[in-house]
Amino acid sequence: MGDENNPKKPHVLIFPYPAQGHINPILQFAKRLLSKGVKAALVTTVFLSNSSFSDPSSTSIDIHTISDGFDQGGYEQAGSSDAYLPTFWSVGPNSLAALIKKLGETGHPVDALVYDGFLPWALDVAKQFGIPSAVFFTQSCAVNSVYYHVSKGLLQLPLPVPHVSLPGLPSLQVSELPSFVARYGSYPAWFDVVVNQFSNVDGADWVFFNIFYDLEKEVVNWMSRFWNVMTVGPTIPSMYLDKRIENDKDYGMNLFKPNVDACMSWLGGKPKDSVLYVSFGSFASLGIEQTTELACALKSSNVYFLWVVRETEMAKLPYNFLEETSEKGLVVAWCPQLEVLSNEAVGCFLTHCGFNSTLEALSLGVPMLAMPQWTDQPTNAKHVEDVWRIGVRAHTNEKGVVRRETIERCIKELLTEVGEKGKEIRKNSIKWKNLAKKGIDEGGNSDKNIDEFIAKLL
Repeated sequence: MGDENNPKKPHVLIFPYPAQGHINPILQFAKRLLSKGVKAALVTTVFLSNSSFSDPSSTSIDIHTISDGFDQGGYEQAGSSDAYLPTFWSVGPNSLAALIKKLGETGHPVDALVYDGFLPWALDVAKQFGIPSAVFFTQSCAVNSVYYHVSKGLLQLPLPVPHVSLPGLPSLQVSELPSFVARYGSYPAWFDVVVNQFSNVDGADWVFFNIFYDLEKEVVNWMSRFWNVMTVGPTIPSMYLDKRIENDKDYGMNLFKPNVDACMSWLGGKPKDSVLYVSFGSFASLGIEQTTELACALKSSNVYFLWVVRETEMAKLPYNFLEETSEKGLVVAWCPQLEVLSNEAVGCFLTHCGFNSTLEALSLGVPMLAMPQWTDQPTNAKHVEDVWRIGVRAHTNEKGVVRRETIERCIKELLTEVGEKGKEIRKNSIKWKNLAKKGIDEGGNSDKNIDEFIAKLL
């Protein structure tokens, strides 16, 4: 920990968009600051504070609350993004300003604000108080570069061409772009959120990305021409990387209760690299036809599998599937993903390629079978297969469904009949795992960037 006798500990407010996939990385960043002697405090909504952070011992960080306009039930209470986002955007700024004012009046003035890219109005609030600010992007540089080009009118939508070429990125087919761009008009409220991230970004003092420099150096270099870009990741609990933060084994926040004992004891007796771990994260939802195709592929592949199927999705499983696969498979409602990915029995991760999941698998050296669903996932999957070469994509048919034969072929390639390509993927996975650890370890690029940020606040 930092020097307790230091007369001035910088006080940094950390403000994520209130969803697990955004809170986890930025909360982990806050723990890094804390371990280096900074007073870091998390700002979350009244509802999340009461529901997901109800056990204060789960994280060592102070928690402050603001209102999103839905204090009783958060996003679910709003019922849709069209209702939630405009309300949060109108209530949030005043609520955040009141918090900063109150902290100042009670002897805890804020020295810097680190805010989620989804919440650009937080920068405007910080400016009112003359507080230096850093925007924190939870998605990849590649994805944010696409959104930036859209925001500046440099990518015309709907796209008139079948593929696009952007600085520092591989050529991307339309289907490999984030879905809000590829299927223009599909989710207008979310489209506005991702594009408006860049409405005032030029006013931020720092631009943080949840990656390590080597992962996307070309696009980082390009972005650094006009912003003060700092890579500060991967923001994964320290025990899985550099081990420099004591007892830092999990993020400290869970929307769902993981079946820890069931998962870990089941994995315990399995041979090395024999298990396929399957999870589509906390948000993505498979259709009944896709669920059936995946279930049939798992059954006929005859591999050990650990499949996370959220309670709300269980009814989509084929009749008798659990009974018929009980010898080989375990289906759970939620699991401790980092513990699972770091278990040597797991040889492959069938994933939706949400960026947190992708970064976790990459940092832990687990090859990926990519089945992207929407938002940034198609672009992440493209990088997994063609740029970082640490997995394969299971492509959809003309109806947008990945057939069981396709999934089976990918499972063979990565797990049961590993040929030259599979061996190369495993080798690359270990290479990236080592680079991820190096980036955040003492003297690594991300570590130096975090130190430089702190030095500016002293």
